[in-house]
Amino acid sequence: MAIFDNKVDMEKRKMSDEEFYVGKAKVCLVQGDITDMDTDAIVNAANPTLMGGGGVDGAIHRRGGSEILEECRRIRATDWPDGLPTGKAVVTSGGNLKARYVIHTVGPVWRGGGQGEPELLAEAYRNSLRLAVSKGMKTIAFPSISTGAYGYPVEKASRIALSIVKEFLEKEDKLDEVVFVLFTKHDLEIYKEATKEII
Repeated sequence: MAIFDNKVDMEKRKMSDEEFYVGKAKVCLVQGDITDMDTDAIVNAANPTLMGGGGVDGAIHRRGGSEILEECRRIRATDWPDGLPTGKAVVTSGGNLKARYVIHTVGPVWRGGGQGEPELLAEAYRNSLRLAVSKGMKTIAFPSISTGAYGYPVEKASRIALSIVKEFLEKEDKLDEVVFVLFTKHDLEIYKEATKEII
């Protein structure tokens, strides 16, 4: 185990391509189904309606059951009647999932990169992390937000995701583990490559 110390970064211990530390928090890259994760929270790459959809969003609603949808309806009725804005995040229970909570965030639709997409994607990750900490959560699992139906190139999105998590963990020590759950081997390999540049 190598240990790297400097004034800017908290201690980072490089474990392998799939697991490393930023401060005391473990960051893992895994290939799998996010609905199987037994973390305090999983993050849903939601659409603004919060009513379910395709991809990760649909899978979470199907496996989590009607309780999640009912809570989303209440959030829409009371807090976001026009839909959840891109980059914002809200929390519901985990319903029938192993995770206790679902943090729903809306990533940007890719339109070439010149319409604020990087900043909005960064906000989706940052606001999800802030919400987890504000609710006392210790472990959180993310999908690759916006890289499915929303078309964000995974090479670009992975660098934003990892950079925001690293930046957050260097300033905030209340999380124990952050997991990136990649659905395909291809996406996992891209995230692994990105860690070499960012972590």
